[in-house]
Amino acid sequence: MAPRDAYTLPSAWEARELLREKGQFWTPDWIAQPMVEYVLADRGGLLFDPAVGAGAFFRAARAIARERSLSVRLAGMEIDSTALVLALQHGVERSDLEQVIIGDFVLQPPQAKFDAIVANPPYIRHHRLAPQQKAQLRQLVTTLIGKPLDGRAGLHIYFFVRALSLLENNGRLAFIMPADTCEGKFAPDLWAWVVRDYALDAVISFSPEATPFPNVDTNPLIFFIRKAPPQPRFLWARCHRPSTDALKNWVRSGLPSTSERDLTVVVRDLREGLSTGLSREPISEELGRYVLGDFVKVMRGIATGANDFFFMTVERARELGIPLEFFVKAVGRVRDVPGNEITDETLDRLDRQGRPTLLLALSGDDEATFPAPVRQYLREGERLGLPERPLIAQRRPWYKMEVRVPPPFLFAYLGRRNSRFILNRAGVVPLTGFLCVYPKEEAGDYRLEQLWQLLSHPDTAANLAVIGKSYGDGAIKVEPRLLERLPVPEHLVQRFGFPVQLRLLEQRALYATQAQLKDVNESHG
Repeated sequence: MAPRDAYTLPSAWEARELLREKGQFWTPDWIAQPMVEYVLADRGGLLFDPAVGAGAFFRAARAIARERSLSVRLAGMEIDSTALVLALQHGVERSDLEQVIIGDFVLQPPQAKFDAIVANPPYIRHHRLAPQQKAQLRQLVTTLIGKPLDGRAGLHIYFFVRALSLLENNGRLAFIMPADTCEGKFAPDLWAWVVRDYALDAVISFSPEATPFPNVDTNPLIFFIRKAPPQPRFLWARCHRPSTDALKNWVRSGLPSTSERDLTVVVRDLREGLSTGLSREPISEELGRYVLGDFVKVMRGIATGANDFFFMTVERARELGIPLEFFVKAVGRVRDVPGNEITDETLDRLDRQGRPTLLLALSGDDEATFPAPVRQYLREGERLGLPERPLIAQRRPWYKMEVRVPPPFLFAYLGRRNSRFILNRAGVVPLTGFLCVYPKEEAGDYRLEQLWQLLSHPDTAANLAVIGKSYGDGAIKVEPRLLERLPVPEHLVQRFGFPVQLRLLEQRALYATQAQLKDVNESHG
């Protein structure tokens, strides 16, 4: 076992930032061992790690080889030679590193294929990649899978694609990666290629309390994949306790489809898994009939381009002498609204706390029509270079603010473990920390109350995990179009009564059926 401090995330910001730059988050032994067990598959042989790092998989391989009397050889690559020094400090033998090459695995891979590949690839997000590097990676993946991936793919995705391309027939791969691997914009194209050419044996997820990387803002998954013909089903497991032997025992037993206390195992249809998202639990049939977009439309909040200039406190507005008629009431931060309602009392509290609640909402009128305090403030904005900022430069004139009708409901989508709908009793407009939720048809007070009951019900909120992007500690992020795909439990639709929407949905289904019948009749002449 490696010392526990080999995996402790540093508390200092500078040290944490260095880890993020390198994408280095070391794998704990209780995770490394089952991953190695899977790829060795009782047969031993050569194990290849494309991102050796602190050597967790090498240590696990040596331990398993001793325990099971297997002959195991080790090879790998590592771009950061200082990581190998750490590996030696934590139990890896110098002889274990003799076949480790210092170099770029993705762009300068070994000229060989392997039966067993295991890795915790560097988690470097796309915005930390240099433009030239991104262009090279884009060209590479186009060559390997036949099409480019969306530019928001991080370096770990390219490690994954390259490693799969180096698998021998019947070879095995075990990778631990963040959930964006199957939730990102690039995921459909990536997995269409994977399941076309490979067999997905299992996906292992973790409950928040069992995460292998505490205090890291990511939701990790383990993927077990073989270079073999695709199969229609796969195993989806969820680990409920950290540092458990349940994973290792499960793999050693041949991946049975039975659950136990620390590990829930489900047999899933591949199509369903890809549709739902491999990081997410299966969706029951009763969730599939209605989605939130049947009843509402969703828009992002206002993007000012410079919150510190356009969004201000009441006191600041008074100091500048700008009349209140040039402002609208607004909220910017999720933590400024701790509850499920925004009221006038909420705004009064924020004002007393010195929090901004006023958005400078200027029209596109000629600047000369504004009073002197407004013109003077705009001169200050020009002096600060605001008209040249990317978002603001798209506006004509630069100070013209986006417009939103105050939505009846807001959605807080960036909160940690507190994503929720909010009733907007104060008539504010939100900035980009929130989404705007509007009924699809004009609604009176009674209809809004029905919709609020639907939105605020725990059964509706429970389905957010089905459509959101998952991060560490159970946090999720939901984009506007994804929120419209939120499954709405049928029993709530019936309970709170949405007769108009229900008629429209039934009519839509009828039209779709009629169109299908028409196509069939025309095809048969």
